[in-house]
Amino acid sequence: MHDASAWRIALPHTTAAVPLARALVRTALTDAERAPDSDTAELLTAELVANAVEHTAGGAPIELVVELRANGCQVEVHDGDPEPPGDLLARPGAGFPDPWQEHGRGLLLIRTLSSACGHRPTARGKAVWFTLAALPARATTAEAAAPHDYAGAARERPVG
Repeated sequence: MHDASAWRIALPHTTAAVPLARALVRTALTDAERAPDSDTAELLTAELVANAVEHTAGGAPIELVVELRANGCQVEVHDGDPEPPGDLLARPGAGFPDPWQEHGRGLLLIRTLSSACGHRPTARGKAVWFTLAALPARATTAEAAAPHDYAGAARERPVG
């Protein structure tokens, strides 16, 4: 499904799903009038998709949904496992993952870098999601090139 505000795609249940998901998010965000940081959106999407591939049964479908909103975007990854993801929501006293371990930081990244995150049950399993706020509007090239008068700046004086 593709309309002005939502993108949806079925992904293979392999590691090839990760770059496909990143590309879809990057493409979807180019359509946004006010988009969040694309690099952050791609990183967090890659974490959700990699978790779905790694922690769910191989035959279960994975689906990526990217919803563009007036104030940013929401990304959801649907999988066939009804069990909630571990440690997506911060718990008091949970601590930090072991820095020497290869795994265990993906959900921490999602909690830390997203505006909000969570999960919900679906008819076929669950959806894990995050939202990102839009970046502030950037100045146009003409605005950026315009001369600026800074209060208190030294002014050139005529020599004489």
